[in-house]
Amino acid sequence: MNCSNCGHFNDGGKFCVKCGHKLQEEAAAIQMAAASEYQSQSQPESAYAPQQPNQRVRQAKKVSKSFFSYFAEGIKNPTATAQAAGESQFVNALITVILYALSIPIMLYVGWKLLLIQFVRSMFKLPIISEELAPSDMEDFNTGADLIKATDINSIIHFNFTDFVFKQGIFIFIGLAVIIGATYVAAKFGKVDVSFKEFFSRFGTFLIIPTALLLIGLVLAFLHVEYFSYFMNFGLLSIFLVVPFTIASFKQSGTNGLDRIYSTLIVYVVITIVLTFIANGLGEEVKTIITRMGNSSELNDLF
Repeated sequence: MNCSNCGHFNDGGKFCVKCGHKLQEEAAAIQMAAASEYQSQSQPESAYAPQQPNQRVRQAKKVSKSFFSYFAEGIKNPTATAQAAGESQFVNALITVILYALSIPIMLYVGWKLLLIQFVRSMFKLPIISEELAPSDMEDFNTGADLIKATDINSIIHFNFTDFVFKQGIFIFIGLAVIIGATYVAAKFGKVDVSFKEFFSRFGTFLIIPTALLLIGLVLAFLHVEYFSYFMNFGLLSIFLVVPFTIASFKQSGTNGLDRIYSTLIVYVVITIVLTFIANGLGEEVKTIITRMGNSSELNDLF
């Protein structure tokens, strides 16, 4: 150890052999300085580590708070909120579109038994069929319907949630993207000078009320209330109102563009085609369900 007083190197001992300066005080000072330097170097890292998840949580809370405020304002004042929606609302509009796309397959997954019962009951009410049925047949059907409601048929026929909801949800989201793209192109032909992000934000804002209808229907489906299908139909058909509202909310930059009536009709044709593809996709899922029901020995044992 070097003596801090004269600089002489000492192999050990308590005092410097040259000047007699006490070496233990020097060693203690060096150890305290090293410990202090170590703490100063390690403290920023330890203090920095827990800030990462906190920052992400704060960001998630900020996004969710912004979306709920945006969604509530869109229900309260849909036109004013949509006209004020700019590119800054793109994320909120995207969340709305995703909710719209996912709520439909989730609702069908939860309430398909009720839809099947409603369909059969409507068939019984047809004059051709109802005239040939005895009152006891309807009673037997109601008994069977109650049994179906109380049975977890999804587990019997192995109706996979992920396979149905996400596959159909992605399919519906792509369909919505096609509709929004077609509406944007029609607006551009109508001489509307607007960026795609701003147009998407306004379309998504007008989509808030249809999405709210679907979410209400989803809650009713979870509660096994048969009227959920009405909210689902209103939510689906409301897309025909979102298109003209979105196009009409922008001002034309010229007078020689495509008339808004014709641009709306063109988009309606696209919507009809998209809904047809979606219906065909859901129809294939229904065929799969019916086939599984027919081949399920466990389900046949219930009856």
